[in-house]
Amino acid sequence: MSAVLNGRFRRLSIVTPTVLLTSLVAAIAVFVAGFVSYPLIVANSEQVGQRNLAQLANVTANAVERNAGSGSLDPNLISTLQRESISAYLFGPVDVVDISADDLPSGFGVGMARKLLNGEEISARVSTPAGQLLFEGRPLNFGGAVLLVQPVSVAGASAASVIYRLIIALLIGLVIAIPLGYLAARRLARPLRRASETAVELSLGSRGVHIEPEGPREVSDIAIALNSLDLALESSESRQREFLLSVSHELRTPLTAVKGYGEALADGMMSSAEAKNAGEIISREAARLDRLINDLLDLARLGAVNFTIDPSQVDLEEFVSNTCEVWAYRCSESNVHFISHPAPQRNIIVDSLRVRQIIDNLTENALRVTPADGRIELVVQLVDSNLQIAVSDSGPGLSDEDMAIAFEPGALYERYRGVRPVGTGLGLALVGRLASGLGGSASVQSSELGGAKFEVCIPVELNPEQ
Repeated sequence: MSAVLNGRFRRLSIVTPTVLLTSLVAAIAVFVAGFVSYPLIVANSEQVGQRNLAQLANVTANAVERNAGSGSLDPNLISTLQRESISAYLFGPVDVVDISADDLPSGFGVGMARKLLNGEEISARVSTPAGQLLFEGRPLNFGGAVLLVQPVSVAGASAASVIYRLIIALLIGLVIAIPLGYLAARRLARPLRRASETAVELSLGSRGVHIEPEGPREVSDIAIALNSLDLALESSESRQREFLLSVSHELRTPLTAVKGYGEALADGMMSSAEAKNAGEIISREAARLDRLINDLLDLARLGAVNFTIDPSQVDLEEFVSNTCEVWAYRCSESNVHFISHPAPQRNIIVDSLRVRQIIDNLTENALRVTPADGRIELVVQLVDSNLQIAVSDSGPGLSDEDMAIAFEPGALYERYRGVRPVGTGLGLALVGRLASGLGGSASVQSSELGGAKFEVCIPVELNPEQ
């Protein structure tokens, strides 16, 4: 049951919990304000009542002294005392020793009476069985004294009206806070809802969807991130389409040759010499297909979690020598000068198969774009505990824009298809991912030979026994 309720609560719009939260905060604020204000208002009201009673005591004493001969008081003063529920007591000149509690108002002690008749002003608050009472006493110039008594409940009666008005004001604030919280929640939810709708559109395959950043910074950041994601997805999918088109084109060309010659052989339309030539072409195109498929599989494996590295001890000098021997022959067939440098005689621990893939793909790419009588240079060296591989060529080179996308699958193929000799772009993409998979990096820059220079740096382990 609780799980169902939790699920329903999670499906609520942000408006509902926000309104509830703002209402709760407002209610707590009202409670705290009332809780803190009530004793302050009561205390202040009682203080005001005490001051008012003191002023009336002064006025009454003055009036008694002025009217000592007439024996009467101002009717307005008497009316004021009655209206405020004030009891007035007049003490004549007596011997303070003769004062007893029976002659005094309830709560007014003999000690206070003696102080009053001895000429001291009395201002006191006393608890009695009938409630708390305020006392204000004033001595008279001709002897005796005036004493005013008022219940605290009457003196502080104004507190009730103040508290009532405070409660009304707080309730009005609470009522106003609820719609304001609702409006604020709606305003906050609007960009979030748009962001949610945009995310759904992106997940359904829509592209070019733009959402205007609005609302608080955190909310507008979501819109900016979604816009960036949209552009990234659009660019990525565009490159994927171009890549698939280029791969399809590269696969279709050898397949067409294999299919055509295979049908000719099957129909017996070729002589023995022509059949031999057709077989060589079919074999060559099949090898090309095999290389393309292997490159695609390697790229897929490098992007998967099961990409494996099998390091072993390698004689670097022998490894580089064997590699250069193969590529020197390949370059001589294309009338390209191959320049190599001997590697240091050192045993290292590295995945030699992956390193050979990197060198072969870089040199294959260089050989493809280097014209006859051009030059290709291969340098493999150890720098500290890093294996550095550099392949330079005297081909047409790459622009700064080309270098930025050189290791993306199919990027250079799409840009230079029909302009210069290019492959599918899989080789350079494979180099970039192999370098990253081996913990290193790949980069490209302009070469001193006039073309491009591709560099790969891979961390290796040096044999401690050597």
